Amino acid sequence: MLKLLKHLRPFTLAIILALALLFFHSLSELFLPTLMAEIVDEGVVKGDTSFILQLGGLMLLVAAGGTLANIFASYFSARVATGFGRDLRRKLFSHVEGFSLQEFDQFGTASLITRTTNDITQVQSVLMIMMRMMVAAPMMAIGGIIMAIYQDAKLSLVIVASIPVLVIAIYLVAKKGFPLFRAMQIKLDKVNRVQREGLTGIRVIRAFNRIAHEQRRFNEANLDLTNIAIKVNKIMAAMMPLMMLVLNFSTIAIIWFGSIHISNGDMQVGSLMAFIQYAMQIMFSFIMVSMMFVMIPRAAASATRINEVLLTKPVIVNPEQVDILSHKKGTVEFREVTFSYPGAEYPAICQISFKANPGEITAIIGGTGSGKSTLMSLIPRFYDVDQGGILVDGVDVREMDQETLRAKIGFVPQQSVLFTGTVADNIRYGKEEATDEEVKHAAEVAQAVDFINEMNEGFASPISQGATNLSGGQKQRLSIARALVRKPEIYIFDDSFSALDFKTDANLRNALKGETTHASVFIVAQRVSTVMDADQIIVLDQGRIVGLGTHKELLATCNVYREIVSSQLSEEESA
Repeated sequence: MLKLLKHLRPFTLAIILALALLFFHSLSELFLPTLMAEIVDEGVVKGDTSFILQLGGLMLLVAAGGTLANIFASYFSARVATGFGRDLRRKLFSHVEGFSLQEFDQFGTASLITRTTNDITQVQSVLMIMMRMMVAAPMMAIGGIIMAIYQDAKLSLVIVASIPVLVIAIYLVAKKGFPLFRAMQIKLDKVNRVQREGLTGIRVIRAFNRIAHEQRRFNEANLDLTNIAIKVNKIMAAMMPLMMLVLNFSTIAIIWFGSIHISNGDMQVGSLMAFIQYAMQIMFSFIMVSMMFVMIPRAAASATRINEVLLTKPVIVNPEQVDILSHKKGTVEFREVTFSYPGAEYPAICQISFKANPGEITAIIGGTGSGKSTLMSLIPRFYDVDQGGILVDGVDVREMDQETLRAKIGFVPQQSVLFTGTVADNIRYGKEEATDEEVKHAAEVAQAVDFINEMNEGFASPISQGATNLSGGQKQRLSIARALVRKPEIYIFDDSFSALDFKTDANLRNALKGETTHASVFIVAQRVSTVMDADQIIVLDQGRIVGLGTHKELLATCNVYREIVSSQLSEEESA
């Protein structure tokens, strides 16, 4: 929690103003019982109306000043807390955007969403309470004890006897509550994950009639969260009755012993009333502290989870000294590359070596799980290799600036991802400053113009969240247009023609030839018809290259490739 408070520096002035106003409010609260005691003991007893009016007016003035100070303190506290939450969310999101895929795999999307929303809200809420109570409560408690001793030192022993009981109760509740609050946030992660899967996969769920199953999954996760929340609240709920019990018994003791002092002439009625008020202030200060301790454990657990993200350093970072790129544009070379996913027993790809030159099409084909997509994800440096090296324009990608490297690449992922906005906005995602002509040309090459023109507003037609208003083939073509519009030196098509019919696939590949004459092109595909015209075809099997050459060369030399071809094409077609 303390590590996060360093981000409060921009709000220093507002914090100082809030604390100063709270200090003034606390002083006004401490002086009011003394003024009341003076009115009762001096004005009422002596029947001095002018004295009562004078001190009464002073009481109203102090009360009004304290109220205004409290209002402005609340305003500044809320401003600081909400501003802190805003800045922390921005910082957390920016930090997460710099993560490599390895860190995303480590935390999980659902957990990162919970940490950015619910966890920060918990910290923000407790910060506002801390600013309102953490200053006022100690001041009221210490000031109340001083003023109570001033009224009657012997009667103050009642308060001294009750304070340890309150402190022990707060300590025991906080000790039991903290581990449960952390567990509660983890359960919330699970609820978030199950709900997210249920919403994003609704088509599959309905297609397989698994609605009841998903409802049971959610109910189980929700019940886990509910049970631990009930357990936590039972522990926390015990605190308030205990506090009130100590408060009421203390009040009874004060009145009992105070009445004895009054009958002995050692104390005035007004002083006893003031003493009761100070006792109430002291006890309520401890109740305020107890309320903080109800929220602080959960906020501390949330702060720990936020810090876990903020303190996580991406494994993929820019080098201190960036190598200068050679004059070769679009050259990609793999040199004995081996890569394993974190925690995997075996490498995903092993001893991969080949070279792709500008103007050439390099196709990658192989069975499911052979490492095709993994191979492509290493070029933009989504992951770092374990052994060997990947050279782009003659420079190892680990020695290049990540932004410079990825600016050279037009990447079309295996799963088409479009964003909420218009068709033109999604194509311009590849090149923000692209003109309307460039956007239209990219769509024409990607064979997307026909269906775009059929939409109500053409290129200004909206894309819904998750692009649910488009078919799989339409999404793939817009993803291809997004890559084409930036005119990169390296094109990576990761199984991005799979949802296209054969005619559209053929037209698209013919159109691409005129656009990629000066760029290296990588095509990952399952269809032999998509890759058979490539300048070189890489055949992968269990993460290793088992064939490298043209279509005809591989038919003569590679058994794996022949099996793939024979499963898809007739002898006449394959020839």
